[in-house]
Amino acid sequence: MRRRNLILGAVAAVSLIFAVLFVVQVIRDNLPSRDQINFGVTFAKRQAEYLGLDWKETYRAILDDLGVRRLRLAAYWDEIEPSPGKFNWDDLDWQLREAERAKARVILGVGRRLPRWPECHVPAWAQNLPEDQQRLLTLSAIRAIVLHAKDSPALEVWQVENEPLLDSFGVCPPGDRAFLEQEIALVRELDPNHPVMTTESGELSSWVGAADLVDVLGISLYRLAWNQFFGTVYYPLTPGFYRRKAEAVRILGPKIIITELQAEPWNQKPLAELTVEEQFRTMNPERVRRNIEFARLVGLPEVYLWGAEWWYWLKQHGRPEIWNETRDLFSK
Repeated sequence: MRRRNLILGAVAAVSLIFAVLFVVQVIRDNLPSRDQINFGVTFAKRQAEYLGLDWKETYRAILDDLGVRRLRLAAYWDEIEPSPGKFNWDDLDWQLREAERAKARVILGVGRRLPRWPECHVPAWAQNLPEDQQRLLTLSAIRAIVLHAKDSPALEVWQVENEPLLDSFGVCPPGDRAFLEQEIALVRELDPNHPVMTTESGELSSWVGAADLVDVLGISLYRLAWNQFFGTVYYPLTPGFYRRKAEAVRILGPKIIITELQAEPWNQKPLAELTVEEQFRTMNPERVRRNIEFARLVGLPEVYLWGAEWWYWLKQHGRPEIWNETRDLFSK
């Protein structure tokens, strides 16, 4: 009998501890949002064109109608250097000038792996070259871009590669921390006046792979994803998961921000092949609101939403709800 009572007592004590921990978790996960979180968007000319939009009109609408003042842009290697040693700066320069006009701040991505599928954007003329040659050419392109754009008044941060150590997504060579370190060192040498950032998957990585190399670490934040084996997967993660993970990784030095907050559909079929009704199954005005509130509860100082080109496409097709919702966000 005594042994039974001891066992029951131990079970009760453990249950009480878990109950207390659960309550603490709920309280922490529902802490008031930060007084000041700066919101921005990622913009890609190629995504606007993929959706059949006038990319300059879309970009100007993001600045002038939405009122966005923080942008994450990418200097895509395949657009900047369409033939060996021949650089085309027109589109990048136009984006930077427009940002300057609007007094917007820009994170500018450089490197081989940057946002949007297939993740690695290698010029056609370099795609079949051996990896060691591609790396040398990547460094050469980074050098040219940094020297060209470093004096833009809009430039705030250099992003070197996008999720460069994530091998489970994208059509890219395996990630290599040593090469990433080489790229970052080159950017620092060419432009010591701007901080350097790289990014990690918020859900699929530990965030520590490159945190000690950079001044800023950007993370993605996705509430759901589509997987070829399991279909649509919902991540059972709380704001506290991201917040405490950031607190732990911050020991390594970097400022941590959200560079890719999900606000665009992710389905089995490509976005342009979906009806609006199909798109809204995985992203819609209510999900956008919930994701923004989730990010507020995480409490990181900057949040860049993903999908602004799609919001404009919706607006052009008579569904302006998300556009209008986010306009209120950026006007605050």
